[in-house]
This record gives sequence, C-alpha cells and structure tokens, in this order.
Amino acid sequence: MNIHDYPITPRENYLRLMKNDSPQYLCNEHLYTNGFFFDSILLSSPQRVEGETVKDSWGVSWKWLKGHFAANPHITEETKVIKDITKWEKYVNVPWPSKIVKSWEESKARAEAFDRKNQLLMCVCFGGLFEMSHHLMGFEDALMNYLAEPEAMTELLTVIADYKIEYVKLLIDNLNPDMIHFHDDWGNKRSLFMSPETWRKMLKPHYERIYGYIRSRGVLIQHHADCVCAPIVEDMVDLGIDVWQGIIPQNNIQDVQKRVKGGMALQGGIDGAVFDFKNWNEADVRKEVRRACDDYVPAGNFIPCIPNGVPLTPGINDVVVDEIDTYGRDFFKRLKEKK
Repeated sequence: MNIHDYPITPRENYLRLMKNDSPQYLCNEHLYTNGFFFDSILLSSPQRVEGETVKDSWGVSWKWLKGHFAANPHITEETKVIKDITKWEKYVNVPWPSKIVKSWEESKARAEAFDRKNQLLMCVCFGGLFEMSHHLMGFEDALMNYLAEPEAMTELLTVIADYKIEYVKLLIDNLNPDMIHFHDDWGNKRSLFMSPETWRKMLKPHYERIYGYIRSRGVLIQHHADCVCAPIVEDMVDLGIDVWQGIIPQNNIQDVQKRVKGGMALQGGIDGAVFDFKNWNEADVRKEVRRACDDYVPAGNFIPCIPNGVPLTPGINDVVVDEIDTYGRDFFKRLKEKK
C-alpha cells in the first residue's frame, strides 16, 4: 500500500501501537520512520569500507570482510585501544561531537524537508555504553573489568555517557527528532552478559542520566537490544524507555508483557532463526510473521518486526514486508470480530 492509502498516517498509527490506543493496522516498520535519519555526526565519522579495516573516531578498528553483511570490531592485543583499564585516560581521546562536526546545514535541510506529518523522524545513536566499552578493549577484557576493576570502568563509562549526552543534545538542538534509536546489546539469546546486579550497578546509573536528558527534551526513546533482557525489564521501564526494539522470543514475550503492564512498548518478536538461512522457504517466513502478530499484538503495546532490523539472507525481507503489510492491514478488525 501507498503511505497515503492507510486510514491514519503511519506516524499516528505507531504512536497508537505504542500506547495501545486504538491502532488501525500493522505494517512494516520502515513505513513508520522511513528508516534511520543519518545526521552530521554520523556522516563526519570515518566510513567503513567492505574489504578493508578502518579505524573509527575513537580509534577502534573495524574489519569488513568481503561478502559479509557489515563490519565488526577487530580487537587484538595490537589493535585494542585500552590496554590497561586502570590507565584508560592514557589511551582514550574522546572525539567530542561538537569538535568533529563542521556544519549541520545539510542535515538540517533534510530534517526540514522530512515528511513529519506522515512519519516519525528517528535519529540513531549507535554503540551504547556496554558496546563502547568492549569495542575499546575487547569483549573478554571488558567483562573481566566490570567485575575486577569497577572503579576504573565507572570512570570510563562516565566519560562515554558524557559523550552520548553531548551527542543527543546536538541531535535535538539541530534536528528536533521525534525519536532517538539508542543501540546497546546487553546479552545474547540465552542470558544477559553480566548479572542483573552488575548491570544495575555499572550501567543503569549512566543510562538514567542519558535517558533522563532525552526525556527532558520531549523526545521518544527507542532502545535496541536484540537479545535476552527479561531479567531487567522493570529497570528498563524505570529508565523511561518508550520502546524496546529488538525483543526476541527467547525473552518469553508474553510474560514480559504482563510484567511491564504497558509501561514500555515492545517491538520485534519475529524469530529470524526459523527461516533466515540459505535454503529458506516462503511459507515458513509467512507463518512466523503471522505467529508473532497473533501471539503478541492482542495484548497491546506491541509492534511486530525482525528484531535485528532486516534478515541477512537476500530475498527474505521482501516476504516479511509483504506479509506484515497484507496480514496486518485488517488485523485489528479481525480482533474485534472475534470478541
């Protein structure tokens, strides 16, 4: 369907889905926001190149293997930025956004031309606190330092949080986004990467500052974590997260819905592992999309999508988009008829 063919705008419908306030339909998530809005900070940073290893503005090495979906941090003893967490200040040169961006004019012009009547302008802040910490020193060092060197890690996290607050302040001052997508994976498909107690001690206070600032500016918060976060969902509500984007079925989504009681919308639910591989089957894709819609949407405050954003196997996303759009068009009408 054309964006103008819906009974209410995708923007309004997304807000209604979030609040469980009489949404009219389901559609693919791209229609709600037109994807990420790329800003002057992102565009001023070194761009990753397929087949090459590139250092970002923090000095982190990113290696993009040819034929792979994207680049990944390439952390070795030689390339890691922080070689001793107790001396982190010796190694870290913070690339403050206010110093690296020469002009906001191009981004401002695109923001002014953005169709806010029909869609939400969503900026993105990649590399949350946990991700930044392990990008700078490697995954093993980071996890050990959270436990063995909490004071030094707290100092580092404080500086990263200060950087993020300056980052989002500039986004809001210059672009006035409706929503900011903040990216930080706190676990895998089985558990958190650290105990809930360690997460609450080490990460939550800094997110209280970051998300508290964003909320004070009247901007919606969409936190991405396509992993298990069920042990801390009440904490996520405490932080003022409007939408947890990336929730996977391994969280026992229906239980999470009962626990958060509408205090935070959930976005995700489609289990890509069921179909995202070379010899995929269209019927399996459509079946899984419908399952996620049927299992989670009726409870309210739920937006179905692929948790990691898009399937990795070519061709599958077209089927996902088509199924959500077609099955979702009259989804709420069918729900009413069942009652």
